[in-house]
Amino acid sequence: MSRERSPESAAAAQRRGLRRFGRLGQDIEAVFNRDPAARSVPEVLFLYPGFHAVVLHHAAHWLWSKRRRFAARFLSHIARLGTGIEIHPGATIGKRFVIDHGMGVVIGETAEIGDDVMLYQGVTLGGVSLERKKRHPTIGNGVVVGAGAAILGAVTVGDGARVGAGAVVVGDVPAGATVVGLAGRVIGHHREGHEPLEMGVAQSKDNQAVRVLEVLIERVEQLESSINGGSGATLRAE
Repeated sequence: MSRERSPESAAAAQRRGLRRFGRLGQDIEAVFNRDPAARSVPEVLFLYPGFHAVVLHHAAHWLWSKRRRFAARFLSHIARLGTGIEIHPGATIGKRFVIDHGMGVVIGETAEIGDDVMLYQGVTLGGVSLERKKRHPTIGNGVVVGAGAAILGAVTVGDGARVGAGAVVVGDVPAGATVVGLAGRVIGHHREGHEPLEMGVAQSKDNQAVRVLEVLIERVEQLESSINGGSGATLRAE
């Protein structure tokens, strides 16, 4: 007697079958690998604007490479209207590129993005020069860029780097580094197979912004101690 397959096993079979469809299948599979909320292939195909933006960019970039510039820009404009994601058709994008949520993402003309890269909503890969030259970022393989981050200019973000939410990056980022803050500080290096580093406030290391947080925490400890007669619990930065 045959048993019915569970929805999970059916979805897994669908994902394995994606490999037959080349780059398109890889892009769909990448969504499953990066987004635990993805449940089925039809859901990704019809309900994921980040996936739609990437697929339409492939077509627009092909038109751009054939010097059909107006048609390429028109297609990218349609993609922006439908997805809220603006990718210039001249941008070069690698395999298994994932845009999660995606609203407000902007990728400039001379941007270059490697394989297995993930961007969250509101990311800008922008330029700071008005000259007709390489003026947008180069993003290495396996990079993750958090929500609202801005990477500006012809800078290079090395393989496996992590750019924190809201960070502003205007200089090169070493491979495996984790970058946070408006000044784009490098706070550590990410190694393959290990969890990315998180920002702590226990040691300022001459960083004034972090030192301010430490002073505030110390002041809260003093106030709690005063209120509780010196015996109360205090906050500690870990």
